[in-house]
Amino acid sequence: MYSELTFENYLRKEGYSIGKNNRIYTHNFGSEPYLIQIGNNSTITRGVNFITHDGGSWIFRDEIPDLNVFGKIEIKDNCFIGLNSIILPNVTIGPNSIVGAGSVVSKDVPPNTVVAGVPARIISSTEEYKKKCLMKWKSQNLMGPREKWKSQLIEHFWEQEN
Repeated sequence: MYSELTFENYLRKEGYSIGKNNRIYTHNFGSEPYLIQIGNNSTITRGVNFITHDGGSWIFRDEIPDLNVFGKIEIKDNCFIGLNSIILPNVTIGPNSIVGAGSVVSKDVPPNTVVAGVPARIISSTEEYKKKCLMKWKSQNLMGPREKWKSQLIEHFWEQEN
């Protein structure tokens, strides 16, 4: 079942609830990683932090010694979670959604939505975002040798200003 040694397969073997065909670049699954579920076809970029507990409850330890507050986090299918984002407890990120880099997500993200900021707020629908991307799209094929890609990007972004 886990014949290919990938980070995703390693996480599954360790008991993490992760779907298929994901790109996971973070290692910050918090102290209760079993409260996190990641669907299929999602990207979790570097520096993303999953927080599954409310550490602030610690200040009540003298009054209520065993007070602990936890919450699950769900990332539905086909999501993109941007660099250094923080996902707080009791949050569900709906399918086909994008979380912008550096965002702090404290509330559920509806399906097909782009959110960003601190705290994260709705920026647009993913359909509106796709239209913006298509307007900026570089139509030349950027696939191929890295040097070709580099030279095409430099030409597109620097030489058009001159």
